[in-house]
Amino acid sequence: MKSAHLAAYPALRLRRLRQADWVRRLVRESVLTPADLIWSMVVHEGEGEVPVGSMPGVSRLSVKDCAKAAVEARRLGIPAIAVFPHIDGAKKDATGSLAHDPNGLVATAVKAMKDAAPEVGIMCDVALDPFTDHGHDGLIENGRILNDPTIETLVRQGIMQAEAGADILAPSDMMDGRCGALRQALESGGLQDVMIMSYAAKYASAFYGPYREAIGSGKLGTGSVDNPGDKKTYQMDFANSDEALREVALDIAEGADMVMVKPGMPYLDIVQRVVETFAMPTFAFQVSGEYAMIKAATQNGWLDEERAILESLGAFKRAGAAGVITYFAPVAARLMGA
Repeated sequence: MKSAHLAAYPALRLRRLRQADWVRRLVRESVLTPADLIWSMVVHEGEGEVPVGSMPGVSRLSVKDCAKAAVEARRLGIPAIAVFPHIDGAKKDATGSLAHDPNGLVATAVKAMKDAAPEVGIMCDVALDPFTDHGHDGLIENGRILNDPTIETLVRQGIMQAEAGADILAPSDMMDGRCGALRQALESGGLQDVMIMSYAAKYASAFYGPYREAIGSGKLGTGSVDNPGDKKTYQMDFANSDEALREVALDIAEGADMVMVKPGMPYLDIVQRVVETFAMPTFAFQVSGEYAMIKAATQNGWLDEERAILESLGAFKRAGAAGVITYFAPVAARLMGA
């Protein structure tokens, strides 16, 4: 945007455009609507809702409740739901073999939501960490996360999700080359209309902690397998910005339809750089730690909850994001008058 030639005060008084609600709305540069939201949701195998202690207001939902939530998303004008599974720890193993089970929790939940509200898009996480007993996103050998063998399992997982009715596959594993392998498999399998939203710039972040509780993820650095204590060999270093652009460029070249930056708020600079560089539909994930911080502060009376939710989501639109994946989606949509 070119800078306007500014008159000098008092001919120019910028506060004139702020003096009333109607004019503030009239000149607003970024507008947040329910159509900008993807509802992040956790599904479990049992009945009813199970509250997540570190995420007040968020519960693991049964398959039946997920279907009801899809109907609610449709009513609120929320375009899509991102579904994440909580798997019984006794059913996990080192290879995440349940990740591609066509009769498993994810396939069952996707089918139920699409039957209940076919107009609502369903996005599935393509990664092994909810299914592995060690909590990593890939297969491990001698303490090393294996790239290519992991991709083979991810492709099986993604094809299963697509065949169950998922509209968007979202590989979050950060293995090199996984978008290309997924795209090729989708094309070969007659599933060419299924979209890929790549977790293109996913950082090794401290802000994922509550999510790990929500999905019951294995504890890093422990267990019966040789288990690295963190994910820094495959998720990005938080100090890097140029590297994010290389990651995004590779995923676009491999067939990603949309890209994502994760986490969200601490990485608004990355969101803006990606949007300006590639002009691709770019999303941000307001992750569990961001949600938990806002909820903790508001429950202590330190922040106004409604204002904090809308301001934080509005920041992503201001940075140029096409939309936001967030646990606040239904609350935010109601606040916006949906």
